[in-house]
Amino acid sequence: MATKADSILKNQSGMALVVALIMIIVLTLIALASSYTSIFEIKLSGTKRASTDAFYAADAGISEITTNTANFSLNSYNANNTYTPFSDSTNATPNPTNVVATITYIPTQSGPPRGTGFSAVNLGYAYYQIQSVGKDQANLNSSGATTTIQEEVVRLLPAQP
Repeated sequence: MATKADSILKNQSGMALVVALIMIIVLTLIALASSYTSIFEIKLSGTKRASTDAFYAADAGISEITTNTANFSLNSYNANNTYTPFSDSTNATPNPTNVVATITYIPTQSGPPRGTGFSAVNLGYAYYQIQSVGKDQANLNSSGATTTIQEEVVRLLPAQP
C-alpha cells in the first residue's frame, strides 16, 4: 500500500499551473528585451538623423559662402584677417541653415597650390580657410548634434603689373 508521501509526489494536479507561470515569466522577459532593443534602435536612428542634418547644414554653409565672391573681398575682414559672413547685415549671402561660419584670410601662404599644375607667373593667389559649424534643425538647443567642416579655398588673382 502506498503511503501518503508517495501519493503526494505522484500527484501532478498543480504541475500545469507551475509550467504556465514559468512560460509567462519567460515570455515577459522576451517582451521586455525586445522593447528595450526597439527603444535603443529608435534613439540610435534619431542620433544618426541629427548628425546627418548637422553635416548637411554645415556643408550648405560652405556652399553658400564659396558661391558669393563678395565674401573674399579683403575690405570686410577685421584686424585678425577673419570675417563672419552670415552675421554681416550688409552682406547678401543668405543663411538658410543657421550655420555659424568664419572665413580666415591666410596672408603667409603664397604661390600656386601644390599638385594643381599651375605654374603661370602672371597669376596671384589668395588663400582662405572657411570653417562652418552646422547644427541639426530639429533640436537647436545646446544638446543637439553639431558638425564642423573646414575647407581651404584658393582665389586666383590677376598679377599686379
